[in-house]
Amino acid sequence: MGYERFVALGDSCTEGLDDPHPADGRYRGWADLVAARLAMDAPGFRYANLGVRGRRLDQITVEQVPALSTLQPDLVALFGGANDVLAGASAAELARRVDTAVHRVTGLAPKVVLFTLSDISHRMPFGKRLRPRIEALNDAIRDAAATYGTELVDLWPDRAADDLRYFGRDRLHLSDLGHRRLAAHLLTALAVPFEPSWLADLPGAPARPDARAHAEWLWHVVRPVAITRLRNRLIGRSPGDGFLPKRPELLPVSTEEIRAWISAPLPGNA
Repeated sequence: MGYERFVALGDSCTEGLDDPHPADGRYRGWADLVAARLAMDAPGFRYANLGVRGRRLDQITVEQVPALSTLQPDLVALFGGANDVLAGASAAELARRVDTAVHRVTGLAPKVVLFTLSDISHRMPFGKRLRPRIEALNDAIRDAAATYGTELVDLWPDRAADDLRYFGRDRLHLSDLGHRRLAAHLLTALAVPFEPSWLADLPGAPARPDARAHAEWLWHVVRPVAITRLRNRLIGRSPGDGFLPKRPELLPVSTEEIRAWISAPLPGNA
């Protein structure tokens, strides 16, 4: 089945962090890659990306989902929940937010794809503390997928989660290789052929941090982010305040965009 109107919803992962295109530095990401591939099969294909960094599921439901009634997509991909986990939402609250979001999205689109989160416990010193909340979120997403009949891309068992090459400097956001792999997982769920290298294992042993790397990451990455978040909380700001969706309207995907979005380095050249 070909798709003609694709809308991506979510947070920074949907927006495309950390996959800046080499040509102009603008964020690309899995949704752009999927749109470029789908556009090859449908001359009238159009694509919108409503993802905004920092957004929780309850914010996505209020700020992004209503636009679907106007855009009338035949395919929606929703990636969210990580910010809810980081904000400390309880298992019951996570389940409520997931069910509300998926219920509303499936009422506005005939084909919906959801994603679980990958296991971060091996690449972050505090990952094991977050793991129970991630598992609770993933359970809620799996339940919602079964209840509302959506496609599910289950990232939890993907062994790439243990390889730092698939992630950016903060170890949370995907790198260019990670976004390409996620795009391949989504295209697999849609039964759409893609370049096999997108899902091929990277050469050599997985990149895993040692104690010194953990310490440097905590000091140079986690500490500044924690300070910024604390300051924002004190003045009542959210991480995504001031940012708008990069592609709020359903627009055609040009030949130039297809070339630009799919021209990321191949894994063997990373």
